[in-house]
Amino acid sequence: MATLPTRVFAGHRIRELRTRLLLTQARMARRLGISVSYLSQIENGDRPITAPVLLALARQFPGDWATIGPDEEDMLLIAGRGAADDPSIPDARVDGDTIRKGAKQQPLLVKRMIALHGAYIRAQDQLRALDDRVDASPGETRRLPWEEVRDWFHANSNYVDTIDRQAEELATTIATDKPVIAALEARLADRFGVRITTLPAGSGMMRAFDPAHRTLALDPAQPSETSAFALALQLIALEWPGLTHDVARGELTSAAGRELLAAGLANYAAGALLMPYRRFRDAALHQRHDIDRLRLMFGTSFEQTCHRLSTLQRPGATGTPVFFCRVDMAGNITKRHSATRLQFAQFGGACPLWIMHEAVAIPDRVLVQLAETPDGTRYVAMAKGLVKPSGSYRRAPRRYAVALGCEVRHAGDFVYGDALQLDGAATPIGISCRICPRPDCDQRAFPPAGSRVQIDAQARGTVPYSFD
Repeated sequence: MATLPTRVFAGHRIRELRTRLLLTQARMARRLGISVSYLSQIENGDRPITAPVLLALARQFPGDWATIGPDEEDMLLIAGRGAADDPSIPDARVDGDTIRKGAKQQPLLVKRMIALHGAYIRAQDQLRALDDRVDASPGETRRLPWEEVRDWFHANSNYVDTIDRQAEELATTIATDKPVIAALEARLADRFGVRITTLPAGSGMMRAFDPAHRTLALDPAQPSETSAFALALQLIALEWPGLTHDVARGELTSAAGRELLAAGLANYAAGALLMPYRRFRDAALHQRHDIDRLRLMFGTSFEQTCHRLSTLQRPGATGTPVFFCRVDMAGNITKRHSATRLQFAQFGGACPLWIMHEAVAIPDRVLVQLAETPDGTRYVAMAKGLVKPSGSYRRAPRRYAVALGCEVRHAGDFVYGDALQLDGAATPIGISCRICPRPDCDQRAFPPAGSRVQIDAQARGTVPYSFD
């Protein structure tokens, strides 16, 4: 095996990456841990990209660094460093110099370490899945259709390239000199002869399309952002009849699952049409993920904007890796996706210490939190309680909260971290009590699976047992 290259000149690729991410040289240099003058020399081809800089690129720009790595051995070095740096493994970490020597002198040993780390990660995923099975309905032997759809999107990183690119192309044909609703209505009328009407009060429906009379009736009680989404959804169905069903065909085992997946893909397409990938991604980076600014720019709701941020996984043009979830008044997670190391429990509620639970009770107010998971990873999280009107006193409005967050190392691109002391005390959160090892949590609902429970009849703390 060839020795690891020590002089790699690819400054133009670094510059292209920085330009694509809308970063100044100062911000890029700060994230890489080098000086601005050093970065300038790299970009101008006067200095090589050394292994430490390449490692920093891999840590700071996951999903983008692969386009810069010059050969297979650099990829081995970066993968080995990623395994060695995993904070969920409690033993002393291996430093970068040791990994670098190993990649040169003992590449098979480094490959074995990477493989073992991959097996460990899969085992943790299986443990989460087992915990989810425990929380599932008694006697359940297979996934429900909505679970199949949820897992399909998760397996695809919440990004569907074919649909996303077609939606982005379609967006270029829609007038941008009009408000989004007017532009969509004009497209529906001019191309398909669709007329927009309103639903009768108290119908309980949000939208209804009559193909015979070419009318789309909308609920007048819904916010304008919801109406815009309904218009986009109808336009997608008419522009590409059968597309979402074609994508969904053969993907899932049940007919109901395939129908639900087709509906989910249609919703995905509508969001991608309202928030075209590159324009939205560039705006998100420029605005530092300020949701209120982004939703005003694109005419979308707070939830729609948060959800779209979780889909920015296009190869070679990824957005900042974030997690996104929606939780209802009972604490059930009804939407979830994570491009970070944090993964959600698939069934039941989440850790009660997460800020999103408090946000449900305080609508229309943004709350922020610095949180730390048991593996030592810190996250900047934002949550906001939302209320969807019902249009009638007799029907209760929908109340829930959405949360969005990123790892602390990306806090510079996340405006909500500005109000937090990132090196200060963090809220210790977990994923699920059954797999959370924290022994001193006052909010614990039950001990972790496999632990030995101990009860002291003479004394007790907030939780009536201890475990080891």
